[in-house]
Amino acid sequence: MSEDLAWETIVADIAYSCPGFDIVHEDVTLPDGTETDFDFLREGDSVVVLPFTPDGDVVVIEEWRQAVKRVNRALPAGSMEADDAEPAAAVDRELREETGYEAESVQHLYTAEPANGYADSVFHYFLAEGCEPTAQQELDFNESIRVERTAFSDLLESVRSGDLRDGRSAVGVMYYALFER
Repeated sequence: MSEDLAWETIVADIAYSCPGFDIVHEDVTLPDGTETDFDFLREGDSVVVLPFTPDGDVVVIEEWRQAVKRVNRALPAGSMEADDAEPAAAVDRELREETGYEAESVQHLYTAEPANGYADSVFHYFLAEGCEPTAQQELDFNESIRVERTAFSDLLESVRSGDLRDGRSAVGVMYYALFER
């Protein structure tokens, strides 16, 4: 049934590449036989972490986001790397690198394709519990991040009020509020 909707890729090339993503150009054949082209952003898999401390606070970050020219409040998140055998390994690494915290336990919550009309991005959401500050941040050269702690109720209210505008983070907070609390 789904095969009658599938497009056939004739050829694919990287049109543009930079650290973090590629723009892929494909020549495709549509189900009705029409030949056309399609471009998309190849970003791959990332993890988004909802980290709770033993006393119930959430570890959040404030990070400069050049595309929107402002500081963005968010959950720790980042791309999977070649050394990450599975998303949970990326959770441990990203949490430690961005915040200096390490989790006692990690549990998968949800996986989403946030923009599958123009990107192959996949976000793996994880709950990290028992998070303690055990290490120093190990930020990439182009990361400007400040670490804070907040009550989950305040974080949820910041989504409701529109103060937390990072879409990845908002989905993680709302998912946890709806299905896990």
